[in-house]
Amino acid sequence: MTTMTAFERLSDEEKHNHFMQRIEAGEKIEAEDWMPEEYRMTLIKLISMHGISEIMGALPEKEWVPKAPTLRRKLGIMAKVQDEMGHGQLLLRVAEDLMKPYGKNREDIMQDLFSGRLKFHNVFHMPAPTWGDAGLIGWLVDGAAIITQTNMLKASYGPYARALQRICAEEVFHAQHGEAIIMALAEGTDEQKALIQDSLNRWWDSLLMFFGPAAADTTGSSKQDTTIKYKIRTKTNEQLRQDFFTKYIPRVLSLGLELPDPTMRYDEEQGLWIYKQPDWNEFKEIVRNNGPKSKERLRLRQLSYENNAWVREALSPSNEAI
Repeated sequence: MTTMTAFERLSDEEKHNHFMQRIEAGEKIEAEDWMPEEYRMTLIKLISMHGISEIMGALPEKEWVPKAPTLRRKLGIMAKVQDEMGHGQLLLRVAEDLMKPYGKNREDIMQDLFSGRLKFHNVFHMPAPTWGDAGLIGWLVDGAAIITQTNMLKASYGPYARALQRICAEEVFHAQHGEAIIMALAEGTDEQKALIQDSLNRWWDSLLMFFGPAAADTTGSSKQDTTIKYKIRTKTNEQLRQDFFTKYIPRVLSLGLELPDPTMRYDEEQGLWIYKQPDWNEFKEIVRNNGPKSKERLRLRQLSYENNAWVREALSPSNEAI
């Protein structure tokens, strides 16, 4: 007969209060710790989406591995694709630990992706038809990811915060890789410079949407409020988007590029960038797998998953003695 601990004898409300006190004190929550259902589910959804987005995010750049203009560029983008896949695997392991109480694992995450229950980031539904796109993804898309992810480096959930330490360090190299491509194009011919402007025009709305809507009621979701409440992150979607503008708008303009939004300006009194809102209805359609490349990339991922089932089977614990 087991004896209940003092903590186990507490009511659910008392456990929740104790949990929030730990978070407020800056303690890290670990996988085996008690946590509210809302906290666990928020983490599962966030980390699963993040992990799957790292894997799906490798696909636009993977398309450029055989088409990169030089061997050096080919090696660089191959290394970046490999890193992104590694980030995905690391994050799915973190999510898997949280799913154990429900008897679920990474197989369930993949099936949720294929069925449409699990979404992946809006930017990775978009086409990358030119080498300018390959550079812009590394420069601005990964730049946006760094701003988002560094905001969670002190996340209350320890395993996620520790994973982000490694991921953010590698993402810095990815952004430098993209910036190197953009700078080479900017110093090239008029045609090469035009590639950057065309890519910026094509990716502008996706970059604005990257951080999600400003207000919870825009999509009927309060996810950002929940993540802030539990100290998974500290800034709102709009604060992160403003940070992105502050860091990258001067860099974009320094290359002689034109902002795709002619109304965009910095308001000194408010201390904010004023800009034209993207079409958030389009955003909802994209993340519902109705984007330009959604079906194609999902099918590619599913084929890869099915064709490599034998590897997972060979590595399963049941075959360790073979």
